[in-house]
Amino acid sequence: MNFRNIFWILVLLPLLLASQDKKTDFKIITYNIWNGYDWGKDNERREKVQNWINTQTPDVVALQELCAYTPEKLREDALAWGHDYSVLLKTTGYSVGFTSKYPIELKEKILEGMHHGALHCTTSGIEFLVIHLHPGSFARRREEANILSRKLEEIIKTSSKYVVLGDFNAHSPFDADLYDPKGSLLTRLRESNKEKGINGNLVNESLDYAVISKFLAVPLYDPVQKYTAGLMERGSFPGRVLGEVNQESMELLVSRMERIDYIMVSPELSKKCKDAQVHNGPENWFLSDHYPVSATFHLKD
Repeated sequence: MNFRNIFWILVLLPLLLASQDKKTDFKIITYNIWNGYDWGKDNERREKVQNWINTQTPDVVALQELCAYTPEKLREDALAWGHDYSVLLKTTGYSVGFTSKYPIELKEKILEGMHHGALHCTTSGIEFLVIHLHPGSFARRREEANILSRKLEEIIKTSSKYVVLGDFNAHSPFDADLYDPKGSLLTRLRESNKEKGINGNLVNESLDYAVISKFLAVPLYDPVQKYTAGLMERGSFPGRVLGEVNQESMELLVSRMERIDYIMVSPELSKKCKDAQVHNGPENWFLSDHYPVSATFHLKD
């Protein structure tokens, strides 16, 4: 071996090793895309979301509100951010979907007893439940959480790596002290849920924490809670795009921020998490009424 070859080996070896180490990072994103980009009419917003997800270089993406979607359309999205594999729950109503860099095994389409439904998929040795819980009734969400927790009991028998992610439409007890009982969010909810009882979103005029508590008790862990503080960092809804739609000022919109989108993970994955966040900054203000959530894991060893 001549000196020139030795020189290039010494130069390139650190870069190669760094590249291999980087590949051990595994990034997950969940995103509610708001009515399937107006039921397929808003291609400009769809392209912007595709571009944003592509810049994040995720390994897997979970999507909610895939309205007017077909498997072929979801595949187009997946390819736009470098994923060759995708699964769609259904082609009617409010569907969920899942895309991955790696082959996906569809375990189950969970529809019975569910309002929107859920997907159970496996990729890269990790079990995923992609969910979108009932938006209008805490009682229905509790029923759905019971169904999904039973699914998790079966998953846990054979796997230590599992994730439940999506739009839970529910609030975490970890955030309870962040919601002002007299603030704009609860004032608005009390008005809109008046006399709805169990068919509404409030329990005794307060937020319901039972659904998220059910998942935490599995146990599942909440990486975003660990890596963030306050609703300005954790808030996943409403996106600022709703300001014009609802004729609300930005100040009012921001004052009623809440966290209802989550990535919740198994104890083993929780130990390997290195970062998690809600992407509610300017780059996502007008892309959806929800903000995306991400979590990154170091899966080496």
